[in-house]
Amino acid sequence: MGLVRTSVVCLFVWGFVCWNTACTALDGKYEPTWESLDSRPLPKWYDDAKVGIFIHWGVYAVPSFGSEWFWINWKGSNTTEYVQFMENNYKPGFTYQDFASDFTAELFNATEWADLFARSGARYVVLTSKHHEGYTLWPSKYTFGWNSMDVGPHRDIVGELAGAVRATGQLTFGVYYSLFEWFNRLYTHDKALAFLHREYVDGKVWPELQELINTYRPEVLWSDGDWEAPDGYWKAKEFFTWLYNDSPVRETIVTNDRWGMGTLCLHGDFHTCSDRYNPGVLQKHKWENAMTIDRKSWGHRANAKLEDFMTTDELIGQIATTVSCGGNILINVGPTKAGTIDPIFAERLVDMGRWLKVNGDAIYKSQPWDYQNDTLTGSVWYTAAKSIRTSNFRTIFAIVLDYPYKTNNVRLGAFTNQVTKITQITMLGFNTALKWKPTDDGILVEFPPKNEIDRLKLHHAWTLKITLSSRWS
Repeated sequence: MGLVRTSVVCLFVWGFVCWNTACTALDGKYEPTWESLDSRPLPKWYDDAKVGIFIHWGVYAVPSFGSEWFWINWKGSNTTEYVQFMENNYKPGFTYQDFASDFTAELFNATEWADLFARSGARYVVLTSKHHEGYTLWPSKYTFGWNSMDVGPHRDIVGELAGAVRATGQLTFGVYYSLFEWFNRLYTHDKALAFLHREYVDGKVWPELQELINTYRPEVLWSDGDWEAPDGYWKAKEFFTWLYNDSPVRETIVTNDRWGMGTLCLHGDFHTCSDRYNPGVLQKHKWENAMTIDRKSWGHRANAKLEDFMTTDELIGQIATTVSCGGNILINVGPTKAGTIDPIFAERLVDMGRWLKVNGDAIYKSQPWDYQNDTLTGSVWYTAAKSIRTSNFRTIFAIVLDYPYKTNNVRLGAFTNQVTKITQITMLGFNTALKWKPTDDGILVEFPPKNEIDRLKLHHAWTLKITLSSRWS
């Protein structure tokens, strides 16, 4: 390979070193500018992990109706179905705060949860430490009387789960935190003043976030509830500066892009862009698909129907398409008020874990390939093993989402110009090399006999491991 010359501009400006557009202080610390903060390298663990579990759990699990937005739908927008639900099931004068005493979590066992998440094949867990209702799952000094120690379970949920998750030796712990609170008087007062005052941010958000980070040391901080105010109101850049320079998790923490108007899909260690974001094409920046097994809610719903839940095949399809395009996937479950995870969620997660145990080489620590989706067979998505410069071979994974029942073979158009480089094709979970042949528009790969695939319990999606000879130049 010939020497490639690039244009790099280095400037020294009053204690900063600037390379092109990214400026960092000479002492190696990040500055409160998006140029400096966005220059931070993504911690390697996050890109390697690929698969995480999201948990939406709070007082909204008590009514368990509609969605986790129960309070605002009932008392904010006065949505008819929520108002009717309350009139039919609760006495007049019942308040949302009254639900908290029934948020008992009497069956919550953090070790059981962590074991299930480990069985799922996930590599990190993100718990809603505080949702838009403002109720915290730890004994926050800044949320008196509206936290899990003062009312409800009388337990430190964040602390218990953090310990259990880390004890697995497989999982990394993270937290979700909603910046705004629907009915917090400090916030609504700042909002009424067009966010020109920051009484809520200075007196609640900043100290509470620092308490959360310093106490539990999460390695994911998943921000939300930001969209009504600009990032300047939330003092986002200043918070990032503390997080990256001085917090106890400054070397390993990752955070997302929901830090005020103008930050979504632009700033943060990884972009979420929207709920259930799965663009289907390669992205320039690291991103995450935060999605739900229950298609209609993040929190638990007693009124959910079977068809509302994503099937195992659909879930694995989401994993394949997300990772192929360079993303991570964060898969949400909503526990009950008692602290249990419904069997339908557990079944999906265990199925996912069985699949990842066989096919994990195509997911964990992988990277996008030259192609994401095959040009001939649309149900095939590609990933690649990270290349090693000293190796003479490169490994490509083709994840086949739809079984070729009619032909028992699959056509791959992405290898039109790679035919002479193919040295072997196998299927993960099936040790024998597969038969294949070149065609006018790619290659044709013959699957093993279906009875053998079934005997080996290879279900949901089938991964072809394609080894290419590689000469580095």
